[in-house]
Amino acid sequence: MKNYNILFLMALGLLGLFSSCQQAPDKESEKILAAYQDFPKLLDRHESIQQGKEWEHVQNLFGEYRQKLIKDPQDNATRLSLAELFINEARVTGEHGYYYPAALEALNGIRAKPEEKDLHFRALSAKAGVQLSLHDFSSALETATEAVSINPYNAQIYGALVDANVELGHYDEAVAMADKMVAIRPDLRSYARVSYLREIYGDVEGSIEAMKLAVSAGYPGYEQTAWARLTLGRLYEHYRSLEEAEQQFQMVLAERPDYPFAIAALGDIALQRKDYAKAERLLKKAATIIPEFSFYESLARLYKTQGRNQEFQATMDELLQMFREDTESGHDMNLEYAKLYSNLLDDPEKALEYAQKEYNRRPDNIDVNRVMASIYFKRGETELATRRLEVATRTHARYPELADLQMQLAVNR
Repeated sequence: MKNYNILFLMALGLLGLFSSCQQAPDKESEKILAAYQDFPKLLDRHESIQQGKEWEHVQNLFGEYRQKLIKDPQDNATRLSLAELFINEARVTGEHGYYYPAALEALNGIRAKPEEKDLHFRALSAKAGVQLSLHDFSSALETATEAVSINPYNAQIYGALVDANVELGHYDEAVAMADKMVAIRPDLRSYARVSYLREIYGDVEGSIEAMKLAVSAGYPGYEQTAWARLTLGRLYEHYRSLEEAEQQFQMVLAERPDYPFAIAALGDIALQRKDYAKAERLLKKAATIIPEFSFYESLARLYKTQGRNQEFQATMDELLQMFREDTESGHDMNLEYAKLYSNLLDDPEKALEYAQKEYNRRPDNIDVNRVMASIYFKRGETELATRRLEVATRTHARYPELADLQMQLAVNR
């Protein structure tokens, strides 16, 4: 990107020299300058996640796309490439509030011609992914359905249909879409979805085996592979042992050093072991690399456990600010707010306000119903808690927090 900037500045210098010689303002140079100023920026990566030549390659691609789109804003192929770059940067850097709206803007500007059927399909697929990331699940389902009508033989679009149906609580439909996805292309992405569907239906061992397949199908060191192994570690953490989980997280870091989610996962294990100094060090390190709200939630939990009220409040202030910024950028955060007020701020009244909003959007989702049940239980409304729990347990999932809630309600009957 530096080379592009240097060339641009040289060009501006020459244009400025020419205009001064002509004793008249150069309208063309003003247009170029305005185009550069209005173009979405590429945020700098923390040095820990630059991954050697990867970051240099990303900067070069961005510079190339910017040059092309300033020259021709209707270049649909380059618009799509820019959107895909922003989507990847959101995942790598955690800057979701910036990159997803930027990606969506680029995608919404695509006006595919009739002969650009494949480009139209790819743009819809990318848009569905962004809508899922912003928690706009109904729109994502509509977009992915439109995409699959153009190309029913692409595995990736069925992944979006799996995700949207899961979030909306349409689990049978999600299974059907996962079956199609695996049949077309058994790879990391399809195996990962089979894994979490098996977990939803209570098949923990099957979930672990599918996630192992996902890890095996990935390339060592790639972000997607790191994420799959991280998820495998979380399955071990929840259903087997901290030792097995810790081993997976260490393996992630051996292949992708300074991967912040693995660092934070090790911090969470240290927190469970009550090794608070280690937990704090690891969680702070992860939070320095990317601004992921779950890292701050873990830190807040640590401070609350230790009675460090001033640090707890400061962390909560940061979290609430992050939530506000995400909401302003179009990210639906109702469920996250509900969990925050219920689990960390001990305010079930406020938690219920947000949970109810989310329940109104997707009443069949088991996670939403579990959160609602937990909040009702804290409010002493056991009958309402039991009703929501019946929906939350309808797939026979074995989530630890679900089992804990079942036990608490049984004791209080």
